[in-house]
Formats: sequence, structure tokens, C-alpha cells
Amino acid sequence: MTQIAPFQAAIFDMDGTLLDTEAMFKTIVFEVCTDLGFEMTDLVHSGMVGSSHERTSQLLIEAYGVSFPYSLFDEKCRVVMRERSHAGVPLKPGVREFISALHANNIPTAVATSSRNPHAQHHLGAAGLLDLFETIVTRDDVTNPKPHPEPYLMAAGRLSMKPEHCLALEDSFAGVHAAHAAGMQTIMVPDLVAPSDEIRSLGITIMDSLVHVHKAAFPR
Repeated sequence: MTQIAPFQAAIFDMDGTLLDTEAMFKTIVFEVCTDLGFEMTDLVHSGMVGSSHERTSQLLIEAYGVSFPYSLFDEKCRVVMRERSHAGVPLKPGVREFISALHANNIPTAVATSSRNPHAQHHLGAAGLLDLFETIVTRDDVTNPKPHPEPYLMAAGRLSMKPEHCLALEDSFAGVHAAHAAGMQTIMVPDLVAPSDEIRSLGITIMDSLVHVHKAAFPR
């Protein structure tokens, strides 16, 4: 079994790590692009996973030109996402059990997400997770979003923890780079995007699910 070094806090990415929302959002992205007269591709979409609002805008303009109506695209995606998540937001396997084990062992938890605060509050609330974290760092809280380490450093600071004492859970390349640059023990739990050779070269741990992380963190 993969070994996890002792840690004093756990910091989670949100979409694709805690919440099983990336597949839903991928469908919406393709639909909205088609409605706007553009053809989304898997390659372009993969670059969007885990990216900030600013990076996504840049990526889409690079892919489709300056005529791409990013503000309209973003608004439509948010409206459809909110409509489809009205009945609740599905969790990734093992989320509740792992968080419960962390709390049982007096390990504080936080979220570090590239999403803006209203999106994070809504989705974590709809999933029933909002009250399970000591702090939630969103795009609105930082100057530099992922892949910059600021979101993770801020989360550690709010927990009064040194970064090297924190475990970071991520599903995206941008998030892995952010947590690794922050000096945290970083685990990638892939969702839609498989780890690349470049990501593997960072020496991070890669695990199939939070169920596996849970078992490795708290072996019986």
C-alpha cells in the first residue's frame, strides 16, 4: 500500500476532488459552445480543468480567437450548472468517510478552489459539506490563482499550519502544481485528466480515489 507521511491538516480542491461535478460541467461546456457557434474539443476542455476564470478566458480566446464571447459563455455555463445542481451535487467516492476520519483524528480541513466564492458556497452547501471545513479559500480571496501556490499557502495560514505539515488533495494539473509549489505533501486523485509524465516527474503520489487515500492515511 502507498505510504502517506504524517500530516497535521488536509486541504482539498473542490470540483473533481470533493465534488463529482467535472463530468457534468464538461457536458455543459460542450453544449454552450455549440449554442454559441463554436466547437469545443477534448483538448481545449482538458486545459480548462482546474483553471482559474482568467486562465480559462485566455485559453478559449487562444483557441477560438478574440471574437469568442467569453463573458456570455461563462454566464451561460454558470446558469445551466446551477439549474442542474439544484437537486444536489454528487460527491466523489469516499469523501464523507475520509473527512469523518480526519475529524475523528483532530485533523483540521480546508478547501482551496479556483472557483469564485458564490459558486463554492452554493456547491458545497448543495452537497452538504459546507460546515465540514474550517476555512474555504476561493478565487475571490487570492491575488494569484492556481497554479500559483497562494491558494494553498493561504489555506495553511488560516489553519495556522506550516505547508510542509499539510496534505493536499487535487485532481488537476494546475492544482497539483499549486500544492507542490506550496511545499505540501501532494496527492493527485485523477478525475477527467490522467497524470502526465511532467506531473509524475514532480514525485507526487497518485491514487485512484479518496477511498484509497483514506486507507493509506489511516491503515487499520
